[in-house]
Amino acid sequence: MFTMRMRAAAIGVAAFALAGCSTVQTPSKDDPWEGLNRTMFTFNDKVDQYALKPVAQGYVKVTPQPVRDSVTNFFSNIGDVYNAANNILQLKIADGVEDIMRIVINTVFGVGGLFDVATLAKLPKHNQDLGLTLGHYGVPAGPYLVLPLFGPSTVRDAVGTAGNYFINPLTYVDPAALSWGLYGLNVVSTRANLLGASDILEGAAIDKYSFVRNGYLQRRRYQLSDGKGDASSNLPDYGEGAPPPKYEDVDQGAAPATAASGTPAAAGLAPAPLVGPTGAVAPAGASDTTVPADQMVPPARVGYPSLLRLR
Repeated sequence: MFTMRMRAAAIGVAAFALAGCSTVQTPSKDDPWEGLNRTMFTFNDKVDQYALKPVAQGYVKVTPQPVRDSVTNFFSNIGDVYNAANNILQLKIADGVEDIMRIVINTVFGVGGLFDVATLAKLPKHNQDLGLTLGHYGVPAGPYLVLPLFGPSTVRDAVGTAGNYFINPLTYVDPAALSWGLYGLNVVSTRANLLGASDILEGAAIDKYSFVRNGYLQRRRYQLSDGKGDASSNLPDYGEGAPPPKYEDVDQGAAPATAASGTPAAAGLAPAPLVGPTGAVAPAGASDTTVPADQMVPPARVGYPSLLRLR
């Protein structure tokens, strides 16, 4: 019965997506599926509005800040498994060793990762995933793609997301109920960390879809370049007649953005906003200790395809 319901929901989402495929008459070269993407963006935005955001707000109200910080640190420590594996795959041995050291230090001295002792020990926090590893070896990003429930992506990053499933330690937690419980807490914690950012997005006097798309692609290019060079100059031209907005100016008075390693970003360049589940965007100066969406992979043992699992 559960499997039948999930299949029906998947069919409904697919029908909803196909209904919006023709909403853009002249899609751009780099976003050829804009009609479908806008439909998926609207769907994800409604899920966030009526489900994720209210739960995250309740979580913030009933959970003290120190406890929320410990939850964030715990899943960030799990995220370092992704960082270590992908840095080693990219032959960035020094960064991979630092990631492994972070895992060991935070797990042993940080009480299972509840406290970020490694950062106090001056070990930098990296941010890698399989999509960046594929890009490192020259795999093109492909068209921009908004996945149901997963949020902003590209064809390459979607493939990387499927691969990340097998790297996530939560996938192998038993029993399955505990695995799902940890995963759900990860989703709620991540969304709670992006509450302030979503308020900025709601108040932005621009097209939300374009804002999220440009922010996601700019950030991915920045990550792929390891914070070197002007990532903003590599943004695709969407034919909108105006350059992308300066995201670092959205939050007036915000501190200068920094690269993931904690060093100042290149002159004139600030990393694009973090893009979380269902398109929530964090300010350019947001800390990379917040678990990014590309490090959230669902647990195993569910009777429908992995790409349709709630992320």
